[in-house]
Amino acid sequence: MDDLAASFLGPGDDASIQEEDDGQQGSGSGTDSTTTARTLRRGILKAANLQDKLLEKLLAQVIPVDDGQPHEAGGNAEPSSFGERPGFTVGAMSNNFRRFNARIGVVFKFQAKALRVLSWRRPTHTLSLLAVYTFVCLDPYLIFVLPLAIALFGIFVPSFIARHPAPTSSSEAHAVRNLGYSPRGPPLAPARTFKPTKELSRDFFRNLGDLQNVMDDYSVAHDKIIALVVPKTNFSDEALSSAIFVLLCGACALMTVTAHLIPWRYICLVAGWAAIWSNHPTVSRLIGEWQAQYLGGDQKGEPSVTQQAVHDNDKKLEQIQNHPPGPSADSSLAAERAFDAWVRSDIILDDAPETREVEIFELQRLSDTSGEWEPWLFSPSPYDPLSAARIAGDRPTGTRFFEDVLPPEGWEWSGKKWALDLWSREWVEERIITGVEVETEGERWVYDIYNEHENGGDGGGNDDLGAALGDGDYETPVRSQDQSRNTPKVGPTISWEEGEEGIGRRGSWRRRRWVRMVKRENVDAASN
Repeated sequence: MDDLAASFLGPGDDASIQEEDDGQQGSGSGTDSTTTARTLRRGILKAANLQDKLLEKLLAQVIPVDDGQPHEAGGNAEPSSFGERPGFTVGAMSNNFRRFNARIGVVFKFQAKALRVLSWRRPTHTLSLLAVYTFVCLDPYLIFVLPLAIALFGIFVPSFIARHPAPTSSSEAHAVRNLGYSPRGPPLAPARTFKPTKELSRDFFRNLGDLQNVMDDYSVAHDKIIALVVPKTNFSDEALSSAIFVLLCGACALMTVTAHLIPWRYICLVAGWAAIWSNHPTVSRLIGEWQAQYLGGDQKGEPSVTQQAVHDNDKKLEQIQNHPPGPSADSSLAAERAFDAWVRSDIILDDAPETREVEIFELQRLSDTSGEWEPWLFSPSPYDPLSAARIAGDRPTGTRFFEDVLPPEGWEWSGKKWALDLWSREWVEERIITGVEVETEGERWVYDIYNEHENGGDGGGNDDLGAALGDGDYETPVRSQDQSRNTPKVGPTISWEEGEEGIGRRGSWRRRRWVRMVKRENVDAASN
């Protein structure tokens, strides 16, 4: 067991425990109770470290190991310094959480003070906040004075008063009368410092409770924001989201022209005063009574956050119609009805999916033995004489059968079958293809014009053709002297623009174009 513990406990753990024990021995404590407490403490620390090591080993088998590479977000790599940060470990997580909880108390104290000011616990403090807010709204440049004033009156002045405290008052008759605070004289008290909260103390557990409540508040606020914003902006109801998009575009265009004409200072001033005064107990009570009188009180049957997220606009409108509204709800209901009618009538959506036309080229090659055209493959490229693959001597790429041709990624077939493109001259002109002969009738083949350098004029160029096509076993046909003498001489290479159709010899390749319609494929939401 000791060997197992030694394998999990690093040398630093035993060294730290031994140093603490040596320090305690050097303090002069040699009683039996001290020795027992020291032994017990050492055993507890070893057991805790052993448990952390065991749990870390267990999680290492479950959690994927970080390869040390920087994380990627949106396709861009994070800075290299991020990859140097340590990965997840139980010990580091526990230690960092204890340190964080011991130091987060100042944030919760600030939060409590801000809530007290905004809730009118001390009206003088709240009115002082409103006065400062008023000056900042009327003169926005004073916002740069706020950090300096906070540093002076929130940090330096309290620190100086703590160093030079005022004399304590006494009720005795012979006590010195308090003649007011005087900062003269040497410092009378030590400087104020901030230390982390001790673990297992009352403040430590208070910070744990505050942190727990903050996490709950964040989760509730997050769910409410998602339920309110996401259904209107994720185009689950395309008509509603499109209407909001159009309104935002119009608002952006309008604000670019009229933003300088709006009195933003007074708007912010009135909005801030209204928000703070709404937290006053009397005002909040009046608002509650007004809601109970005109809006029908609390909606106890209100659906949960998850249910609200999935309700569409029609469902909400139906609930409003079934609920008898008060006098002030009629105007909001009429406005919502008008907006819904405008959305359904003016926002026109494309119900049919997007369609495109895809093409495939059927390539055939002239057989050297039989002299007939042999089916070669179906390729996305026409493999014309001046194509990059043809010049580089690469073979055409594709599939041998029509059934093996697949639609592009994210698309599906819309048409039932392939259709032959009867306008062969048009796609040749669009690609600016030369050195070919085009059939405008019949099967619409586009032939290569015979090239004596490529096809081996006088029998010397067939090896070049075989090398260009990647055929190592290409054989040069043997011709007799009479055949060579009777072979007609071919003039310079001409294209179909330079002569009539069918004039001149044809090369070793021909192709024709097939087309088919595709449409966008529906993406299942569950796959995301």
